[in-house]
Amino acid sequence: MSHARVRWISGPVLRAAAQGPFSLREAVHVGPQALLGEVVRLAGDEITVQVYEDTTGLGPGTEVRGTGQPLAIRLGPGLLGNIFDGLLRPLTASGSVYVQPGARTAARTEYGFTPLVVLGQTLEPGTVFGEATTDSGRKLRCLLPPDADGEVIRISAPGRYADDAPVLELRLPVGEPRPIAMSHVWPVRVPRPVRRRLAATRPLVTGQRILDSLFPLAQGGKAAIPGGFGTGKTVLLETLAKGCDADVIVYLGCGERGNEMAGVLDEFPRLTDPRSARPLMERTVVIANTSNMPVAAREASIYSAITVAEYFRDQGLHVALMADSTSRWAEALREVSGRFGELPGEGGYPAYLSSRLAEFYERAAVVETLGGETGSVTVMGAISPPSGDFSEPVTSHTKRYVRAFWALDVKRAQARFYPAIHPLQSYAEDAGALAAWWRQQGNSRWPELRRQFLTLLDDQARLERMARIIGKDALPVRQQLTLFCAELVNEAFLRQSALSTIDHRAGPERQAAMMRTVGRFIELAEQAVAAGTHPERMSELPCLRAVQRMGEDIDEENLPRFAELSARMEHEFGQLSSQLSDPPSSQPDADPGGQAGAAPTHPTETPHAPPTAG
Repeated sequence: MSHARVRWISGPVLRAAAQGPFSLREAVHVGPQALLGEVVRLAGDEITVQVYEDTTGLGPGTEVRGTGQPLAIRLGPGLLGNIFDGLLRPLTASGSVYVQPGARTAARTEYGFTPLVVLGQTLEPGTVFGEATTDSGRKLRCLLPPDADGEVIRISAPGRYADDAPVLELRLPVGEPRPIAMSHVWPVRVPRPVRRRLAATRPLVTGQRILDSLFPLAQGGKAAIPGGFGTGKTVLLETLAKGCDADVIVYLGCGERGNEMAGVLDEFPRLTDPRSARPLMERTVVIANTSNMPVAAREASIYSAITVAEYFRDQGLHVALMADSTSRWAEALREVSGRFGELPGEGGYPAYLSSRLAEFYERAAVVETLGGETGSVTVMGAISPPSGDFSEPVTSHTKRYVRAFWALDVKRAQARFYPAIHPLQSYAEDAGALAAWWRQQGNSRWPELRRQFLTLLDDQARLERMARIIGKDALPVRQQLTLFCAELVNEAFLRQSALSTIDHRAGPERQAAMMRTVGRFIELAEQAVAAGTHPERMSELPCLRAVQRMGEDIDEENLPRFAELSARMEHEFGQLSSQLSDPPSSQPDADPGGQAGAAPTHPTETPHAPPTAG
């Protein structure tokens, strides 16, 4: 192994005189505590190292030892259900509230092992050679590392083994036999190889109507969630983690406040998975790297999280990665870049910010794995733009690489509207490709209704500016109807309480039924206005309140009640039309004031003033 001696140190960055060959991105151990670092620059006989732990106490002359390997993490059955820091070191099994300096991986843990290959069988990279059973009873596939193949010359019998104990031995074409354990090590900055990428054909169902029905995210896609302080980014990501239909959840808290992550760590172990009625943590990996942890570790945490997600993807699973937030990660890049002495770019961020964001988001995809399975990684990254300015560098660069943009709005958040996603600043580029999937769910009119809802919301924003000037009652009846219908879309469909026991999540069939119900109400309202009914008369219909509260009143087990609600709407609108068609009980022949035969006005309408003389 190569050695070096520290010459200069500033925070997490040090320079050392090399006494042997080092390679770029090589992992190193610094000082007597073997602090983990990574070589980021080579210049003659000097190396520059980024240290991922607290460097207090280090000074010139401290020894730096090379490992000969890139920065890597251990992937195996011990990931699910546990909480780690940004370097994938356990936070729950150390017996201390702090990660000890120089700590590496979790303690050896035994799992049940069932072999799925036989002696003499030739295995390709990524082959499933066994099955590991966790203490909760969940079965996970044991994968051959992507860089290993050969003939099986030894396979362990069924039993319990440590996750890092060899259970398989391969005869390689060249060299010594290679032992294989249930877990293996993989570099965090190297994407795990796949056979090929596949086209997205179905959405990641999040359970949030404004996302699934208006701005859907494809399974294996990429979404950005920008929002200023207090707009609900963390709450939305936690809700998505609890309610989305992914097989595995990887939740990354990158540089977030300690009290927020403490809430996540306290709440997640107590949540119940709605699909299996078992603890949600059994299919969740939490990576917590709070703002008081070493800043350089934030930069590595985002790569650790995406590598963990790719590992479960290679097992043929669909994984959802929630990163909160990429702005804190970018700030870590900026701070460390300044210590390197690099010239700052836009906003003080390093010039390579855009390429680093691309490296991260492009690892999300639907793929055919090396083992022939279909798996996916869907990435949702929160952004915290200063002062809510979406033109700042992190947001503007991220928009180039994502397919869904869910913009959180301060005004909607202050109005207690949840989710506070602004429907006119958000978009989804995969919506057209997902229309076929919605047709399969029984919503053949999904593209039409989606377009209608977005058009109403756009018209609402324009008309509200006009109404603030001249007053709502002065608007033409058609425009008043537009405002009425847009408000119905907001209240009956887009508003969704994260604390509701019924409406915190809506499945595709329920979303489709609610969408059709709102769409039918709008159709009936337009017909009524065409027949002469004023929009204010519709606000008095009893069915309006039922439509506004259908999210709370009709759960997933009572979907036929939507048909009953639609029939009720038809009946009440029919009664409204019949009231307009009934002739008046008496009609005066003449009016003493000289306005004989004048058409009666609706009680809620203001009659036109007579023309003034001259």
